[in-house]
Amino acid sequence: MRHPKYSHAVGRATCLVAGVLALVLCAAARGSWPAGVPESYCRKVNPYAGQPEAIAAGGRLFADHCAQCHQPDALGKGKRPSLRSHLVQHATDGEIFWVLRNGILAHGMPSWSMVPEPSRWQIIAYLKSLGSTDDAVPAAADTRSTSSHSPVPAQGTRP
Repeated sequence: MRHPKYSHAVGRATCLVAGVLALVLCAAARGSWPAGVPESYCRKVNPYAGQPEAIAAGGRLFADHCAQCHQPDALGKGKRPSLRSHLVQHATDGEIFWVLRNGILAHGMPSWSMVPEPSRWQIIAYLKSLGSTDDAVPAAADTRSTSSHSPVPAQGTRP
């Protein structure tokens, strides 16, 4: 006879492994980043895309909410990913919006659903304005810039 606690633990572990395997298979089948984004989000269009005022506002919001983890230049550091990578820069605006709304807790990315929706779209407009720099290194190590944009300082601060 099996011990009841052992059976319960095995059942939970099996469910966990099955869930992770399902996510991995879905991600592999879809072939895009991030896994699990509903198609309805993938098709969302940023209402602020390309608008200079929204990009500037997004830069200030990025400095307030995102730069602490992703660095002021959005190149990331350590386990914090670059938001200027080809993968992120070529994600749809809706995919990025979904990540901001839901987070990716397994990778340390919190949900930013408490940030108003228009502000999240402005952050996305800012990120997309930075462009892709797959081979870039943080500015502290390499002063050559591959983008004409630099993060917009938060209001009331000096660059």
